Amino acid sequence: MELTSFYFLCFYAAVLILYYIVPVIFKGRGQWVVLLAASVGYYYMAEGGKLLLYPFFASFVTWALVMALTRLDKKKSAARRAVLILELLILLGILAGLKYIRFVYADSISLAVPLGLSFYTFMLLGYFIDVYNGICEPQTSLLKTCLYGMYFPLMTSGPIVKLREGGKQFFERHELCYENITFGMQRMLWGFFKELVISQRLGKVVSTVYAQDSGYTGVYVWFATACFAFQLYTNFSGCMDIVIGLSETFGLVMPENFRTPFLAKNISEYWRRWHATLGIWMKDNLFYPLLRTKFFMNQAKSFKKKFGKKLGKQLNTWLAMLILWTAVGLWHGGDLKYVIGSGILHWAYIVIGEATLPFFTWLFKDKLHINMEGKAANAFRVVRTFFLVNIGFVFFRADSTGHALKLLAAGVSTFNIAELFNGHIFDLGLDFIEMTVAFVSIAVLIVVSVLQYRMDLKAEEDREYAGPKSVRQLIASKPIVLRWAIWIALIMYVILLGEYGPGYSAAEFIYEGF
Repeated sequence: MELTSFYFLCFYAAVLILYYIVPVIFKGRGQWVVLLAASVGYYYMAEGGKLLLYPFFASFVTWALVMALTRLDKKKSAARRAVLILELLILLGILAGLKYIRFVYADSISLAVPLGLSFYTFMLLGYFIDVYNGICEPQTSLLKTCLYGMYFPLMTSGPIVKLREGGKQFFERHELCYENITFGMQRMLWGFFKELVISQRLGKVVSTVYAQDSGYTGVYVWFATACFAFQLYTNFSGCMDIVIGLSETFGLVMPENFRTPFLAKNISEYWRRWHATLGIWMKDNLFYPLLRTKFFMNQAKSFKKKFGKKLGKQLNTWLAMLILWTAVGLWHGGDLKYVIGSGILHWAYIVIGEATLPFFTWLFKDKLHINMEGKAANAFRVVRTFFLVNIGFVFFRADSTGHALKLLAAGVSTFNIAELFNGHIFDLGLDFIEMTVAFVSIAVLIVVSVLQYRMDLKAEEDREYAGPKSVRQLIASKPIVLRWAIWIALIMYVILLGEYGPGYSAAEFIYEGF
């Protein structure tokens, strides 16, 4: 039951009505029970009864071990560590067994991967680790722990929510609020626009060029890869818009997972803007703990003796980052293409960027006297970062590592940008009208993204900034006729130009498989 399907919208409408009616009937209680029942029902309809056991079992194990942890004296570090190891072994064991063994024994083992496996595993692990470190109060209710681990909108593609920051709101009562309903549905509409109008269309171009033995070379490979970048972004961020907007109608605030990532000036900034909750989770629960281990502390001392304090510290950090980025790649899948394209390649980008920064700063700033923060320099950095990210996307979208290397070779074998203007791009799955709709829609997306980016900068630079902090707030500040005209136009745009209707099957969100 995909988030863009008619059946899901009917399901959501029924849940929303019950969510606000139940507390009226039961004197302010029961909202979280409605969400739990809806989550169980959604998972059962989407996956069936057998696969429903996985998130429930993971939630039960986490709750039981948290309860065991709270009964142990904090001075009994060995016993507490044993409970932590048990939690890691069970949850990561299930994750590895279901998600990665099939890549090793692809011909002999066929295992169904439960919906949202990586997301609820990381959420529950993060919660347990926070309790272990004493920075999160334990949740004593098994059913509330199940709701946190199984909240149905998050099952599709996240975001990864921390219980100590945003998870407690699941269990609180939320009054019916006009602003929450309208803003939430507006955010959902924007997600439908991204997914149904842009992502579904661009997918046709990508599938044509990326098909095995398609024969496309040169500029067509890079054109299709850029299309895939926007397909993946509008698919994943569109899903986040639907999830965040849907949750907002329940009075729940979910963390932002995307903040205009294609406007990033370097790879580190890109990952602070793309799938942000995964990056935060990895840093908090893998990267920083790694640096505190005896091995890395001893390694840091050794590096500092050999290479000096500054370089030694940097080398130690890069070594820990290699493990971090390998883990990020493995999170996406056990295939080598994910480890390279979503992991090690980005590690190499960051290391090379940090290592060469002093030289390029000296060259461009001191010798050539180029303003590194000027508009031209920033535009170049944005384009450069987008290109580097696209190389990783070739691995992500290709059928295998070998296929990715073949496509990259084809992309540099010939390159004639004039081929984009000789009419052949209309043979890639979209005719002239469909391609025009796609590009006009991307232009709308870029305009909105730039507006949001500028508002984010204002809020970051000026803590007392009192202006609109989102495009929705900006539209809400306009006269009623104008703002309603904007939203009605967007609704009609999605209805008339969205990819749905007879013969349409709601496609899975790309990150749903992770």
